[in-house]
Amino acid sequence: MNLRGKPSRLLFAIACLVLPTATSAQTAASRGAAVIDSMPRAKSIQETAISPDGTQVAYIVGGQITIAPLGGGPEHSIAVEGKLAQRSVAWSADSKQIVFIADLEGNVPAAQVWTAAADGSAPVKHGDLKGYVDLPSFSPDGSKLALLFIEGMPRIAGPLQPMQPLAGEIDSKIYEQRLATIDLSTNTLAQVTPADMYVYEYDWTPDGQAWAAIAAHGEGDANWYVAHLYHVDAATGTMQDIHAPKFQIAEPRVSPDGKSVAFIEGLMSDEGSTGGDIFVVPMAGGKAQNITPGIKSSPAGLQWTAADQITFEANSDGQSGLATVSAAGGTIKTLWRGDETIGSLSFSHDGSVTAMIRQSAAAPPEAWAGPIGRWKQITSLNSGVNAAWGEMRNFHWTNGNLQLQGWLMLPKDYDASKKYPLVVNVHGGPSAACRNSWDPRIMGAASAMGYFSLCPNPRGSYGQGEAFTRANIKDFGGGDFRDIMTGIDAILKQYPVDPKRLGIRGHSYGGYMTMWAETQTHRFAAAVAGAGLSDWLSYYGVNDIDEWMIPFFGASVYDDPAVYAKSDPMHFVKNVKTPTLILVGDSDGEVPMEQSVEWWHALKDRNVPVKLVVYPHEGHVFVNPADWRDYFVRSLDWFEEWFGKAAGGTM
Repeated sequence: MNLRGKPSRLLFAIACLVLPTATSAQTAASRGAAVIDSMPRAKSIQETAISPDGTQVAYIVGGQITIAPLGGGPEHSIAVEGKLAQRSVAWSADSKQIVFIADLEGNVPAAQVWTAAADGSAPVKHGDLKGYVDLPSFSPDGSKLALLFIEGMPRIAGPLQPMQPLAGEIDSKIYEQRLATIDLSTNTLAQVTPADMYVYEYDWTPDGQAWAAIAAHGEGDANWYVAHLYHVDAATGTMQDIHAPKFQIAEPRVSPDGKSVAFIEGLMSDEGSTGGDIFVVPMAGGKAQNITPGIKSSPAGLQWTAADQITFEANSDGQSGLATVSAAGGTIKTLWRGDETIGSLSFSHDGSVTAMIRQSAAAPPEAWAGPIGRWKQITSLNSGVNAAWGEMRNFHWTNGNLQLQGWLMLPKDYDASKKYPLVVNVHGGPSAACRNSWDPRIMGAASAMGYFSLCPNPRGSYGQGEAFTRANIKDFGGGDFRDIMTGIDAILKQYPVDPKRLGIRGHSYGGYMTMWAETQTHRFAAAVAGAGLSDWLSYYGVNDIDEWMIPFFGASVYDDPAVYAKSDPMHFVKNVKTPTLILVGDSDGEVPMEQSVEWWHALKDRNVPVKLVVYPHEGHVFVNPADWRDYFVRSLDWFEEWFGKAAGGTM
C-alpha cells in the first residue's frame, strides 16, 4: 500500500468491532434473496483485442485467453503452467504473437509475463515479477516488451481495491509504477522511468525509441488527478513534460509519423472512467489543440486510423457510438450509434476492423468483431440466457432549458393499470454515466421485485459534452439534485408510479447523492447509501484520493470551507427523516468507512431508522461475490420493508 499519512482506520478500530457485519444467513429467506438468486447467470468477458491485421480476435473469459480467426476455422486457447488467470492481452505489430500477464495465486501480487504464437502454440515465459504488473505491449520491431511494474507492491494497484491498514511511520514508503522493458532475446528486465515517477498509461512511438506517457510525481492513487503528458526516452528514461492539463488526461496515442500525441482531456472523477474532449499536441511539446470543441458527446477511447484521422468511441445521450475526426479538427463524422453498451474496444492497424464487448438490458455480453457497424458475433457464451426483468427505455426530460436523459426500466410483467414503486439509482462518479447494459443486480433485480427503476444522467455526467460534465463544479447537490428530482416528476406524469413509494440508492457519488437527497426532501420512503460521503471536512482528511476534489471545488476544504459546506450533508442532517440503510467496505480508500460511520451515528442520534453494515476486507468495489450478494439482497429487502410500510399508511 502507499502510506498516505491519514490514520483514520486506527481511530475507528474500536468502532469497527461493534458494527454489524455481513452474513448471508441474515438474508437467506428474504424475498430480496429469492429475487437475486433467481437472476440469470451470464458469463462475463474481461477483454477483447483485435490483431493489427484485423484477422484474429483474442478474448478473455474467466481468466482464459482464446484466439478466434474472423474468417472462420478453429479457435485456440492459451495454456500456461498452473492454469493461472490470464489478463492484459496485446498483439505484436505483425499479428503473429500475443503478450499477456498470468497472475500467481496468493495475497501479495506476483505475476508472470508470457508470449505465445497466434495459434496458441509455443508459449514462452519471460519473467517472474514480484509486485503488480500491467499493460504489456510489444515494441514496434517485436524485440522488446514494455510494461508497467510496481516492484514489491503488497496489494493490487488502484484506488478501488481494498487498502491495507496503516501501521508504523506514515509516508515511509511509496510504491511507484514504472515503465519497464523486457529484452526478448535475454529476458532481461530493466526499469526505465525514474523511481520517483508514477506512470499510468503509455504508447510507443513508431520507431520504438520513446513513449508518450501520462505520469506524476509521488504516490499513484491521488496524483493521477494532477498527472502530465510526457515524452519518455526508452533508452535512458529521460522524461520531457510536453503538456500540463487543466483537468485530467487519458488515452495517449502517438500518431503514425511519431510527431503528435492525441489524448482525452476533461473533468474526470475516477481513473479509468474517461470522458472529455480530444486534444492533439506535438510530441516535442507545444500548444495542445482541442479538435472536438463543443462536441455533444463524451469521447472515451481513441485510435489513429490514418495519418491525419482519429477514430473514437463516444457516449452520446446515453447511447454508444463510433466517430471520426481529422487530427486538425473540423467536422465530426458519426460511423455508428446504438442503444447498447460497448466495452474493451480495439482497432486494427488501419481502423477498418474493430473488436468489442456488446451488451444491453435485453442481451447479455458477447464478443463481436468486424467492420464498424457490420460486426459478427464471435462468442456464444450466453446463448439461451434471457432477461428476467422488464423493458428498458431511453427516458428524456427537461429541467428549465436543460435537456436530460436517463434509463428507465419497467417492472417485470408491467401492467399500466397498477401502481408501482420507483427506485432511483444514482450512478457513481459523478463523471460517469448510466448505460443500457446487462444488470441483474440493480436495475434488473428491482424490476423483478415489481419496481420501476430509473438510472438518471444529471449534469456532471458523461454523454452530452464537456460543458455538461463540468456543470456541477462548485455545485454538488445543487443542479444535479434538481435534475434528478425533475426526472422523478416527469416519470410520475407519464407512468403509474406511487408517489408514496419512492426510493433512492447509489454507491460512491451515488451514495453521497443519497445522503444529500434525504437532507433536502422527505419524498423518499427509503434510502440505501453505499460508500457515501457525509462530511466534506472529515472526508478531505481521511480519503486516499484527495486531489480529485480540487477541480470540482476550486480549492481544498481548508482554503475554501464555504464552497464545501453548502454541499455538505452533515450541515443539514437535522432535516433527515428517511429510513436509511448504509453499506460500506472497511478497507475503502476512495470513500473511507468513517464517512458511513459518521452518517449512521448522526441518524441514530436523530432517531431516524438506520442500519449500518460494514464488510470486512472490502474496498470501494467489492471483490467477494458473497459480499456483493449480501449488499444487494439487503438493499432490496430494505426497500421492500419500507415500501410496505408506506403503502400501509404507517409513514
